[in-house]
Amino acid sequence: MNSPVSLRLAPSLRNRMILIFFMIIIVPFLLFAYYAHIKAIEGISNANMTASVNYLQQSKGNFENYLESLNDQINDLIGNKQLQSLLSRPPESAAEEDAFTLSLISLIYQKTASVDAFRFHVYPIDPSKYADYMSTIGEPVDVEHESWFRKSLVTVSPTWRLSMPEEGNYQRPLLTYIKRFSGLYDQVPRGIIATDLSEDQLKRFFSPSGKMTDQKVLLLDEEGKVIYDSHANAWTGYPFPSGRFIRQTASGAQGSQTVTIDGSKYLATYVRMDSYPWTIASLTPLSELTGTIAEINRLLVIFLIVYLVCCIGVVFYITTYFTQPIVRLVRYMRRLEEGNLQQIIPHSARKDEVGWLYRGYGSLIRRIEGLIADASRAERQKKELEFQVLSHQINPHFLYNTLESIRWKAENHGRSEISEMVSALGNLLRLSLNQGKEITTLGREIEQVKAYVQIEQARMGRTIRILYSVDGELKDVPFLRLLLQPLVENAIQHSIRDNFDQGKILLSARREGDELIVDLVDNGSGIPMDVIEKLEQNSDPNGKSAEGAKGVGLRNVNDRLKLYFGDNCKLHIETSSEGTRISLRHPILKDGELGQGA
Repeated sequence: MNSPVSLRLAPSLRNRMILIFFMIIIVPFLLFAYYAHIKAIEGISNANMTASVNYLQQSKGNFENYLESLNDQINDLIGNKQLQSLLSRPPESAAEEDAFTLSLISLIYQKTASVDAFRFHVYPIDPSKYADYMSTIGEPVDVEHESWFRKSLVTVSPTWRLSMPEEGNYQRPLLTYIKRFSGLYDQVPRGIIATDLSEDQLKRFFSPSGKMTDQKVLLLDEEGKVIYDSHANAWTGYPFPSGRFIRQTASGAQGSQTVTIDGSKYLATYVRMDSYPWTIASLTPLSELTGTIAEINRLLVIFLIVYLVCCIGVVFYITTYFTQPIVRLVRYMRRLEEGNLQQIIPHSARKDEVGWLYRGYGSLIRRIEGLIADASRAERQKKELEFQVLSHQINPHFLYNTLESIRWKAENHGRSEISEMVSALGNLLRLSLNQGKEITTLGREIEQVKAYVQIEQARMGRTIRILYSVDGELKDVPFLRLLLQPLVENAIQHSIRDNFDQGKILLSARREGDELIVDLVDNGSGIPMDVIEKLEQNSDPNGKSAEGAKGVGLRNVNDRLKLYFGDNCKLHIETSSEGTRISLRHPILKDGELGQGA
């Protein structure tokens, strides 16, 4: 192409066109519809909130007037001289107790009609001295030990108590008004009057308006517990299921909030009472408020779906022919960036720029594959040469010393151990060469170590204490040759050589998953830290380590392990003045498998 055209595909032309359609046509339409929906719900909610608050204010006034009237009725009962006389002193005999019980029960019966409540009980200050009377009204003598009774004894102000249904008693919750009273002319406590308000009394003041289905009116105490529920007392006695709403009721005299309870949304309004620590709340399902809007929303959604399908059709028509081929080519390029060369580029017969891009990209892939193949062959050849160099780095001084020892023993002793030494040397050379193969077995490696130790003992005339801990089933495991003998040689020459009497070497092998772990442990003087640090340094091109001949065995083993199996299989060395542990990790090779360099 002659004209300099720059196409930026981030993320793609198709996606950009779809985004433009959304931004110009669909998004403004959605925003307008959403705004209209929110404003409609907000208007309905505000109107309902105003109506609910007005209704709750009226209920609050009526209920407070009722409670004041009830308090006056209780005060009239407290001022009754007969009641005061009966409770002035406890009965002293059974006959007096029977007369007391009959008189008080009759008085309560007479005054029941004048108290606008479900029922009321009169309790003496000391119920244990009125056993017959307590039994007659169906209350236990030890009622004085209950918390509400003890609380009433120590306070002058009236208290309230919510009683939940009990077996054998009234099967609905009761809200009890409890008031302690004293004598008319003294401050000596006479008794306690407990007035029960049933569901029927409370329903007169806390009933739903009837215009909304599933609306409920609640009476909450200062801790947020429901003490009356207009919907069959379903929540009575339980905390209100929205802590956020309870916190709001404590911050203002009235208000509203949208709450979610059991997956449903409600408009919650509340009004706090003036003279009592209670809150009157109303819950209205939002679905009841937005029923008409829901129908409009359904029509809007249908229209939007049709509109969206039409827009997608236009975008699909434009992008299928113009941008989809370029998007597909970009996908192939991204796979190439991830290293995936095994992909088939379809042939394009188009005569335009897109066709030239496809044909040029296919040619580029084939050229890259050829270059990678050439680089891979060169890398394998390089590693083979590196291994050949490493394999010839083992210092030959051991072979020279052994031959010199054989000559010396032959000339001076002429003993049979010479034949054994020669036999061990031949076995060592045979196992070391391994018929030119790089992979032997762990068992043959152990035999090579034993042959080397036998030669060393004969050459130095000292016993080398070495222990082998290898499972028999591991001896046939394929193993890279010439790994263990250099490590044992290093342990003998540099760790226990100065103390053969106390020196020990332990060679052990175990299997962990798909790896063979070989540990070589000695109790010698340890390996100098500079030798360990130089293991990771590159070898000299001429085959000499950075520090000369010292440490070449460890370096050789370490480099060969990394060359064949990768850096995770290099030697792990722990050394100190009390000994050395060298750990070697060797993969479990399958039949015919030879690990290559990582």
